[in-house]
Amino acid sequence: MPEEDLIKFGCSNLVSTLTGKFGVTMETAPQSKTDADRRVWFSMWFLAAVASFGLAFFPMFYRLIEGRNEHFKREEELEKQIVADAKNHGRELPPVNASFSDRNVKAWTASIILVIPVFIITYLLSRDLAVHERNEDAFLKVAFSERMFMPQSIPIKTYVAVTVATLGVGVVYWLYKVVNLYNAHFKAQAQVEKEISRLMEEEKTVGRM
Repeated sequence: MPEEDLIKFGCSNLVSTLTGKFGVTMETAPQSKTDADRRVWFSMWFLAAVASFGLAFFPMFYRLIEGRNEHFKREEELEKQIVADAKNHGRELPPVNASFSDRNVKAWTASIILVIPVFIITYLLSRDLAVHERNEDAFLKVAFSERMFMPQSIPIKTYVAVTVATLGVGVVYWLYKVVNLYNAHFKAQAQVEKEISRLMEEEKTVGRM
């Protein structure tokens, strides 16, 4: 089985396991391959873009924006499940802060033909991930006593400065960092979900004693 299919298969099984252990009913559709956090390999796409005179940047940006949308929705659903499960065990957690909306994948991807939107999209992806990680860390600190997640350092001002100093060429480095930051976040998220599963199982066991 290809590596990407293995990743998708593993993430889908993990989400299904979490759903069962939370003891709550999912109101969303069954998990599918599109629900997995898909990593983007920058070196592969960059070389493809060079070979295709930039055309490969379109599917790369499409996957980046789509991955951002899918992950934020998955995280929101997970937090809602945690809130529901806590309520079932007599704990009240603050409501989930749905602070993100989907970005139009097709429109933003098509817009990069104008070049300027490349800088805007790269900035928005950086900012959205930074805010998302801060929100996730704040929620998990309230929901669990253990420190489960540590936000990454995302020096957006530095990336902007490098891009300006290099007359725009530095956006390639910025984009490379953004891709790596999202990949690192997806990897960390998988570990966080495993820890959540363990803690929720312990709480259910204690509740039955």
